Amino acid sequence: MPQTPRPTPPTAPAPEASPTTRRQLLARTGALGAGIVFSGALSELFPATAAAEDLGHSGYGPLVPDPDGLLDLPKGFRYRVLSREGDPLRSGEGPVPSNHDGMTALPARGGRVHLVRNHENRPTAKIGVPTVEGLTYDPAGKGGCTALTLGPGDRVLSERVAIAGTAVNCAGGPTPWRTWLTCEETEDKAGVNGYTKDHGFIFEVDPADPHRTGAVPLTAMGRFQHEAIAVDPVRGIVYETEDAFQKPFGLFYRFLPRKPLGGVGSLRAGGRLQAMRVPGAPDLSAVKETGASFDGVEWVDVPDPLAVGTPVRLQDFGPGGITHAQKLEGCYWGGRCVYFVSSFARGADGSAADHFGQIWRYDPERRRLTLVIVFGPDTDVQLPGESPDNICLAPSGGLMVCEDGNGAQHVYGVTRGGEVYAMARGRQTITSAAAAAGGTPEEPEWGEFAGVTFSPDGRTMYVNCYTPGTTFAVTGPWRR
Repeated sequence: MPQTPRPTPPTAPAPEASPTTRRQLLARTGALGAGIVFSGALSELFPATAAAEDLGHSGYGPLVPDPDGLLDLPKGFRYRVLSREGDPLRSGEGPVPSNHDGMTALPARGGRVHLVRNHENRPTAKIGVPTVEGLTYDPAGKGGCTALTLGPGDRVLSERVAIAGTAVNCAGGPTPWRTWLTCEETEDKAGVNGYTKDHGFIFEVDPADPHRTGAVPLTAMGRFQHEAIAVDPVRGIVYETEDAFQKPFGLFYRFLPRKPLGGVGSLRAGGRLQAMRVPGAPDLSAVKETGASFDGVEWVDVPDPLAVGTPVRLQDFGPGGITHAQKLEGCYWGGRCVYFVSSFARGADGSAADHFGQIWRYDPERRRLTLVIVFGPDTDVQLPGESPDNICLAPSGGLMVCEDGNGAQHVYGVTRGGEVYAMARGRQTITSAAAAAGGTPEEPEWGEFAGVTFSPDGRTMYVNCYTPGTTFAVTGPWRR
């Protein structure tokens, strides 16, 4: 995630003041959402929650500086640090790994919560996921997942390795049977970067019993730069995004399991992997207007899901080609449709057009694809509001968005009426020389947010600081 280039369209207007001055001013005034443009009807993202309570105003008020220098929140909210990189895992298996990324909160017995957390570790990671017998795919891989079990008051009851020996575990998604599908965002094969096995797969993780799922790649779901997944809870189809920010860009996929909704381990039975073809739309970045839709969406079998000789997005899909999009990230199910995020696109990289973030809706029954949300800064590309990444539904009926941008890092809320407000601001700076290469003492680089999710009862927001790896539990008057 930190390695991703940011969009800087050449046609963007010049800022009214220096980027440093504007950002510092906004931080002091609490007006950090001032430059955001948000187009589209948020209520249609979650039709099943149409009756959900909405804030009716721009959030919970200004952010209050945290005297401990970790996390600024609105008045009335508080946080608890659940876990930090380098601290001992409660299991005794080793230290908490680096690079906290995608995450989900799953209900557990007795009102407890299983929190499953990705670690997007490359071979150069500061602290890799400890190898554990029966849970390690490739001993040379430093990525994987850890699982926390939380009791009342978000008290940490246990923390352990859930899978190890994987690579660049970025995002993923929960299943209806309460497991987590963790996705490798890489295409490295055995022999590259010291790996002993091919990478670029999806793995299933059972936080209640990690040894039940082990470290088995779901090879039929494809080998490519995976980002996120969403499961159709009626048909059992699994939708997958591919995060490729260099041309040729990624594809949007669906996996048709042989045993749909079969429970833990059922995806190992295999199935068919297909890629989306939108007639008349070879590059989704060219679409600008919210509400624009395409009927007759087609699904084409992937010739070689394992990408033995050629990366999937470069394979021959026959007459009509295939539909690409830059930086496909978040993916989630809402109502009767699946939604997916294009974090940004820029012509300088080869996209058909520039944009600062899109959310698309695919309706399986109508075979219709619709652009429903467009993000972007109003006047200044240095302001927050571009590159939406991890997204989840908030108890208020709106969204919580982790912005994957530069400078100060925030979690933003978006009401169902389209108002954007700052929910949290990170105060931890990136301290390593390599990671902070773009920062200065006057304008430091802060660790970005990732993995925002809510507890099953909606009373706690969990979110990660990517680096230094920190997992927070945030409570407060969510339904105020």
